[in-house]
Amino acid sequence: MSNTGIVYNTTGDRQRGVVTGYHSKPAPLFLNKTKHAVDVSGLKKSEQSKAIKFDGMDFESKFTIGFEVEKNELSRNAVKEYELFCGFERDSSCGYEAVTHVLPLLPAGKWRTKVFDMMHKAEKIIDDRYSPSSANCGGHITVAVDGMTGRELRQAVRKNSGIVLALFRNRLRNSYCGSNNRLEDISTGTRYEVALPKNNCLEFRLPSRFESVKQMMRRYELFYELVDFSINTPNGSHDAFLRRIKPIILSMYNGEADKVEHIMSLSKHFRKYILSGVVSADINSFVR
Repeated sequence: MSNTGIVYNTTGDRQRGVVTGYHSKPAPLFLNKTKHAVDVSGLKKSEQSKAIKFDGMDFESKFTIGFEVEKNELSRNAVKEYELFCGFERDSSCGYEAVTHVLPLLPAGKWRTKVFDMMHKAEKIIDDRYSPSSANCGGHITVAVDGMTGRELRQAVRKNSGIVLALFRNRLRNSYCGSNNRLEDISTGTRYEVALPKNNCLEFRLPSRFESVKQMMRRYELFYELVDFSINTPNGSHDAFLRRIKPIILSMYNGEADKVEHIMSLSKHFRKYILSGVVSADINSFVR
């Protein structure tokens, strides 16, 4: 075990492999700890200090992430316990929902690869070719940072969240996820916000449905960079952030440079809107 590091296994809990009623699935497990130094050995010292803490017993990721995978249908015989998911439940807006455990949000390395391996093992649920979804379905992403409240985290990532609005701009007018689209530190009285703060985490409700494992991996990478840059480089320039995420966006769009440049440009317009309220002609049709 010490040579291979942490191994993620199923629990054997039958309830994790059946579809339950709304909000009645089993609680997620926190999978962001490992006892094995090999899992973090490939990280640079600077990456380790920013992303990992060690309490003398366990290595623990400072950032975590979770995904909600909404589907109209679930592949026949694919509903079972997966290492990735805490359980399945019915969803009123789409049909079904698979929710992940609380996952470590990490830089590239051995530990992240193991997280991606869990995604691949769950492709019968994630991929639309097996479990189809529609535009009614969403792909909520929840992130957390050790020691921060959801409201604190929202304020920290706010100035770099233009990329999230740019990528998922067509959902900004969706009444289930478009409220408070400037990510202001206010109480709206609704849970249908672009980024909804909770006690110790922040739920981005804006992202669209998951259609493939590749898509989930790229979103994982993007949200790692968003959280890492916002927390560990709080005074960094927005251009530096965009340079860091550009390879991820290129992969999202299969190397189509024109589309990527358009997204990057929109990100700047949305950032200006978030910070100042100015609505440029480029984003006017997407913003309420």
